[in-house]
Amino acid sequence: MKVPSNWTFKSSEVASHFDEHVREQLPWYDLATSAVVTIARHYIHDKARVYDLGASTGNIGRALADVLRDRDARFTPIEVSREMAKLYEGPGQMINRSIIDVEPEAFDLAVAFLVFMFLPPDQVEPTLRRWTQATKPGGAFIIVERFLPPGGYLSIVNSRLTLTEKLNAGVDPLEIIEKELSLAGAQRPLEAYIVEMFGGVEFFRFGDFAGYIIERER
Repeated sequence: MKVPSNWTFKSSEVASHFDEHVREQLPWYDLATSAVVTIARHYIHDKARVYDLGASTGNIGRALADVLRDRDARFTPIEVSREMAKLYEGPGQMINRSIIDVEPEAFDLAVAFLVFMFLPPDQVEPTLRRWTQATKPGGAFIIVERFLPPGGYLSIVNSRLTLTEKLNAGVDPLEIIEKELSLAGAQRPLEAYIVEMFGGVEFFRFGDFAGYIIERER
């Protein structure tokens, strides 16, 4: 895939190559998906209401398809990019809008997989607040994002860890650099306190990327 000079999901080139590109750039992608699915199954009961925020081409929906079907859950994928939404293959009726503009119904489970870091910075906290407040008692909100690294030497260690694994996955060094530069202004890593202030508990971490689960007490 030719990396755009200014990263955007509103590109047919990006959309058509997204599935292989994300796995190439993020070697832990399938592991994190598996972890999300294992956790999600604990919150999808019969007739459960489930959202996939930033559904892309359907990764989470496809991974959850069996349990969604077996428990007759109502599943809604949301994706702002029209180009990505056109290529969606998975369960549910797609909503082609930004999660900023969607008013959620009360839900049992929502998954946000690499989406909040692409929102305008001033919309991250209010959007996360609005969605987590829609979680039903006993339900959960799962979020996997890129976070600002801790200070000091550890920030360099985490950065090199990510770079090393990309190289080990066979990514061309030039493409790694091009991708990082193209993300300038488009991707803004979150600060961990924003998720933790809503009660987020970490369940996954690789370098600058981490997964949190936010439960709503019964």
